Amino acid sequence: MADRPLIGITLDYQEKGTFSQRPHYAVRTIYFAAVEAAGGLPIAIPHLADRLPEYMKLIDGLVIPGGTHASPESWYVDLNEPAPYEETPRAAFDIAVVEQALKRDMPLLGICAGMQELACVAGAKMTRNVHKHHKTEINHRQGTTADQYAHEVVVEPGTRLAQIVGAGKIDVNTAHQEAVVSVPKDMTISARSPDGVIEAIELPKHRFALGVQWHPEFFLQAGNPHRKVFEALVAAARS
Repeated sequence: MADRPLIGITLDYQEKGTFSQRPHYAVRTIYFAAVEAAGGLPIAIPHLADRLPEYMKLIDGLVIPGGTHASPESWYVDLNEPAPYEETPRAAFDIAVVEQALKRDMPLLGICAGMQELACVAGAKMTRNVHKHHKTEINHRQGTTADQYAHEVVVEPGTRLAQIVGAGKIDVNTAHQEAVVSVPKDMTISARSPDGVIEAIELPKHRFALGVQWHPEFFLQAGNPHRKVFEALVAAARS
């Protein structure tokens, strides 16, 4: 291992867009900044399924970032709801990455859509419309910019997340339409928002397998609890 553990970051896929009219990868640079600030060395993982085993041998930890791509229909409890996102190659590749990471007990952090993928690969279910499913007045799509807090969540004592950020209330940002609504027995719900929405999950049997529904990468000031999430991932990867 290098002085800084290598942390892989999966990528979004766009068939065409403002960057290029040809297929290309896309991911916000702030994910890389967050890993670097936490003491890791970030590396992008392209959708090369045949090379995935080589990448998994190379890296020490993994970040599955947020995104707007369709997920498998079998994950949903409300297929009558219209699918909010289009199909891309990302979901299938991310599923393979998460499965490999869990098999290897590799430290893994899932963020927003990445949390949903981690949870559902491990047996959870989710909704396509968090506001309708929970009949909530909290705007989980975020009424403010991503670097501002939108609502609070309550972190459960005794969880890995509580060890990282402390138990009790913390403020988070938010930007999601879908949400995890049920989890299997071997998965822990480590945080909820006041309306009951599942905001964090973890797999206690794994060395470090944590998912958060918000975007901690926007709060990288030293000592900020959200930065500590990335520091905990890097520490697990280093060990």
